[in-house]
Amino acid sequence: MSNSKNVLGKSLEICCQSPVTGFYRNGCCDTGAEDFGLHVVCAQVTAEFLKYSKDKGNDLITPMPMYNFPGLKPGDKWCLCVSRWQEALEAGVAPPIVLASTHEKALKFVPLEVLQEHSI
Repeated sequence: MSNSKNVLGKSLEICCQSPVTGFYRNGCCDTGAEDFGLHVVCAQVTAEFLKYSKDKGNDLITPMPMYNFPGLKPGDKWCLCVSRWQEALEAGVAPPIVLASTHEKALKFVPLEVLQEHSI
């Protein structure tokens, strides 16, 4: 686990271990120079969001065993790209988020007040 901070200024907490999420597949929405998509928002995905994401070209539903990806179902937690979460917010289908597991870099794109309004 890194020394990263969450949007509340505390240590970044695990988002999900089953399925294992995060850009680094360590269960944490940590980020680094390699993470061009900024997978920093820990969301509890909904059916509406999964459909929206699939319609936008990012199928998070279909299992992809070659990438050790089981496919997501409503209720699963997953580290989302901050830009995709923002798009979903504008479309009215943003899934709720876990503030303690959302990386502080999300604040460069979304105000804390907005994140709080959509927190679990």
